[in-house]
Amino acid sequence: MANLHPTPDQHPLIQSGPLSSLYQSVITCDRCPRIVDFRTKVAREKRKQFRDWTYWGKPIPGYGDPKGELLLVGLAPAAHGGNRTARVFTGDKSADFLVNSLHAEGLSNQPNSDALDDGLELNNTFMTPVLKCVPPQDKPTAAELQNCAPFFRKEMELLTQVKVILALGKIGFDGCLKYFRHDFDLKMKDYPFGHDKRYVLPNGMILWGCYHPSPRNVNTGRMNFEMMTQLLRKIKKTLK
Repeated sequence: MANLHPTPDQHPLIQSGPLSSLYQSVITCDRCPRIVDFRTKVAREKRKQFRDWTYWGKPIPGYGDPKGELLLVGLAPAAHGGNRTARVFTGDKSADFLVNSLHAEGLSNQPNSDALDDGLELNNTFMTPVLKCVPPQDKPTAAELQNCAPFFRKEMELLTQVKVILALGKIGFDGCLKYFRHDFDLKMKDYPFGHDKRYVLPNGMILWGCYHPSPRNVNTGRMNFEMMTQLLRKIKKTLK
């Protein structure tokens, strides 16, 4: 049964491993007053269907296999998903779609992502948001993204086996490019975002664009299960 009171000791990556020190810092961050106020308000007021939950209401660590060759990069936790459950892509419609797709291609051990104690394991895959907290209306400011960028940079340094980055949505995609600009002379205009757009970066790493698996994209048909699984299949072949 899902634990309705997520705590740091349930995060294996906070407790041990190469990312533990980083994530202990992440979950205590309060650098963005607007976002802190919003995530706290959401956690206090809750959604009616989750009234029995004690919301996490703090920044969200990444999750998965720290030695994975595939890195999924999203925008931010969902207000009543990650902000509630304490795990990225967990407990919301985007998570349902994404993890079901990962499972179909053998990249997760189960098709659902509901809570920290649901048994989810990712295979050769890690996932993280460029922004560790939920922003109002899912629209972070440039300053908020800049405040959070050092956490993503540190993750990239510690996730040493990554060969392919699948960026879910344009903000995640741009966040990845901005990270690589620290080491390489990249011009953003040379890397336009698009679904299934694939770029080999100067260090040999591959940055792959993907429409975000949000209800807005899925419900309008911009993104569907076949599109997602076909893209994941291509990535798996690339990693062989």
